[in-house]
Amino acid sequence: MNIIVTGAAGFIGFHTCLSLLKKKLIVYGIDDLNNYYDVSLKKSRLAILKKFKNFFFIKKKIEDRNLITFFKKKKIDVIINLAAQAGVRHSLKDPYVYIDSNILGQVNMLELAKSLQVKKFIYASSSSVYGGNKEMPFSVKQRVDNPISLYAATKKSTELIAECYSHLFKIQCLGLRFFTVYGPWGRPDMATFIFTKNIIENKTIEIFNYGKMKRDFTYIDDIVQGILGALKSKIKVNHKIYNLGNSHPEVLLEFIKLIEKNLKLKAKKNLLPIQPGDVSETFADISESKKDLNFSPTTRVSEGIPRFINWYKAYYKL
Repeated sequence: MNIIVTGAAGFIGFHTCLSLLKKKLIVYGIDDLNNYYDVSLKKSRLAILKKFKNFFFIKKKIEDRNLITFFKKKKIDVIINLAAQAGVRHSLKDPYVYIDSNILGQVNMLELAKSLQVKKFIYASSSSVYGGNKEMPFSVKQRVDNPISLYAATKKSTELIAECYSHLFKIQCLGLRFFTVYGPWGRPDMATFIFTKNIIENKTIEIFNYGKMKRDFTYIDDIVQGILGALKSKIKVNHKIYNLGNSHPEVLLEFIKLIEKNLKLKAKKNLLPIQPGDVSETFADISESKKDLNFSPTTRVSEGIPRFINWYKAYYKL
């Protein structure tokens, strides 16, 4: 099987590629190595992937239309589109990059799927599409017409674009709404990484909504298991969306206590009001994912946090 994975040097993309490569599948990894966060971390991930002879790297933006020419004569079975401009808060500062990467990028990858006659297209959506929904847990049956950040709006748009392409061109599209992913090789702009780094460096951590946030923290290995479940799924649908979450929300202050406990350090805390674009709680209903993708998250934060901290200390030679 030949698979394109976009965002290959990103957090989820890297782990997905690694899993596919270990299964001896041929992986074409696409990434533009942008500088939204530390590029050296992306290059370190990429160095691991490049050790595999069945990995081929293409340094391009996913909205680059030349990708269609590049892959013209290649046989591709599945496209897994994980590349995106991430981050709710950054979308308040630089909206254009979200339109380019998330919306134009999704169109371009679906055009690539159409031109190569790819039958399955798996793509990353986000729990942020649920916006201000109050009904818990978040179900894929709920309407998601009230995004409260541009990032969320672009992710909702990718779902609508996939719906259109699946209908017009008979490409099976499976959308995966990720819920607060964490673990080794994680993103430096996410809570687990920020809290760990600042506590170690004796810097104050900013805790929004006065620590009353609840997040459905989901360990990276469980997310990859869900992506592989989508890859293996024999479900007969044109387009379907799934939640990939731990289905076990954690209170943010309790989550921070767990990091403190594993670091054997106390955090300096600055409690602040909720930020624009943030939601106070996320909680995934994963009943459809269990049924169709055989998705079954097994990693509690009490196991995942120590694994992340061990990786962090090893990577930064602490």
